[in-house]
Formats: sequence, structure tokens, C-alpha cells
Amino acid sequence: MRRREFITRLTGAAAAIALSHPHFARAQQENRIRRIGVMEIGHADDPVVQARIAAGREELEKLGWQVGRNLAIDYRWGVASVETGLLLGNELLSQSPDAIFSVGTPSAKALQQATKTVPIVFVFVAEPIDQGLVQSLAHPGGNFTGFSYLERSTGAKWLALLTEIAPKVKRIAYVFSPKAAPHAHFYYETAQPILAHLGDDGGVIFEPDAVLDNNLGLAIDLAARYRVPALYGGGGPATAKAGGLISYNLDQPAQFRQASTYLDRILRGEKPADLPVQQPTKFQYVVNLKTAKSLGLSVPLAMQMSADEVIE
Repeated sequence: MRRREFITRLTGAAAAIALSHPHFARAQQENRIRRIGVMEIGHADDPVVQARIAAGREELEKLGWQVGRNLAIDYRWGVASVETGLLLGNELLSQSPDAIFSVGTPSAKALQQATKTVPIVFVFVAEPIDQGLVQSLAHPGGNFTGFSYLERSTGAKWLALLTEIAPKVKRIAYVFSPKAAPHAHFYYETAQPILAHLGDDGGVIFEPDAVLDNNLGLAIDLAARYRVPALYGGGGPATAKAGGLISYNLDQPAQFRQASTYLDRILRGEKPADLPVQQPTKFQYVVNLKTAKSLGLSVPLAMQMSADEVIE
């Protein structure tokens, strides 16, 4: 046998052995580019949305995923209805993603119709069991898992905060979009027992849904124009900083970071059905003293001390 032929055969045999070795196969699997689709309830130019997206990306990078090296991300923005979610969700599915990150109820409900196989990690979904997305929190089943939104009792918390700062409030307008937030009744039902103790004047609670999140500036302007005490369940601290009286919501960047850990585990082979749905644990409560003063309201010291941030 010629020397060159021998070397060629030996090299080929060595390569075949290496290719069949489990460590090599695992390395090849880990090094290939994975694809994530993102269905975002907000818009790309919104600073609040940018902050939470950046938090999720940073967490993925810490876990070893770098866009352009071993990860590709496709975004779809402004998913404020199931109809829009179906259109954009099918666009993402045509890219053969390894997983989809779903932000908000409309995109989650749309993806539930669009796929039974692609792993879905959701955030900002209230009561995922009642909405039929998972079988249970501990054992989601199917291809959905994630991090649930505010609990039912949050509605009572919103009302308690608003009436503490504006004790004369008698009537409450609860503002939400039925299409974007079919779960809204979970919140205002828990607030009903408190209504009997209200005084006079009116107040507003803005539900954190896609329509209102994308129009928070208008909501703040209208509350100021009509001198109505208002609490904002969406938008995060930026809402109070922009002139809202009170904002109370979960820590959005923190939940995006948590979701990235689930995306990482799924990309490494775990199944959504085996990853329990987790409840929110970190919240952000901000009060604006300047806005309170303009409404003739005095913010109790206890409220100021319990707030995560007080805007002077």
C-alpha cells in the first residue's frame, strides 16, 4: 500500500471514530446556530421595551449564547391582538425556530393555535391555567411553559394603594382592552370588596395590557388634564417618572432574565413540559410626589418608605 493512500485511510478512520464519539456529537450540537423567535407586545422604539429586551439578551450571553456566533433572534413587535399574533407567529414559525419567546397574552394565545410542537416560553400571561395554556404550574404539559403575570390579588393591591393616597375616591374606572387583556376581570373582581368603603370623587386604574402600554403617555396626559388620581399597572418605573401618580407592576427586566434561563435550558435539550411555570416574585412600586401635589394629595410617609422609588 502506498504511503499516501495509507495516510488517507488512517485519517478517514480517525475522523469516523471522532464523529461517532458522544463528546464530538455534543460539541457539534452545541456549536450550531440556534434560532429563537420573539413575539413582543410592545414596540421596538419604546425605552421600557428596550430595557427588558436588553436584560434578556444579557442573560443569554452570560449563559453562553451570542448572536451571530451560535444564536440568531428574529423579532416581531406590537402583538396587541390574537389576530396580529397569528400573522406574525406564522412568519416566525416559517423560520424553523428552536424556541419562541412569547411576551403577553395575545401572542401566547395565537401561538397556541399555530403550533403544538415548537417550545414556547411565555411572560406577562395572567392565570395561564385558567387561560388554557398549561395543565398545571408544576407540570405544564405540552409545549408551553414560562413565567406568569400578576396574581389575582394584585387588583386589590392596586386599589389599596390608590385609595391610600387618595382616600376620598368613591368611583373607580378600571381601564383595559378586552382583546389585549381577556384576563382583566381576574384583577378587578378581587378589588370589589374594597369599593364599599370609598368616599367621594373618582380615580382610575390602568390595566397593564398591550393597548395601554403602547399609549401610556396619552393615559398620563388625560389623567393630568382631568385631575384624576390614577394608578398604572404597566410601563414600570418609567410611568411614574413620566408624570404618573403611582406605578405598581412586576420587575419586567427581572422576568426577562428568568425567561432567558428557560430558553437556555430548552436550547440545551430540556422540554417545556418539564419546566414548571413560575409566579412573579419581584415588583416595582414608584410614587410621584410632584404629581400628588398637583392633585392636592398628601402622600403618607408609610407609602413613601415602602416605595422602591419616590419621584420628587
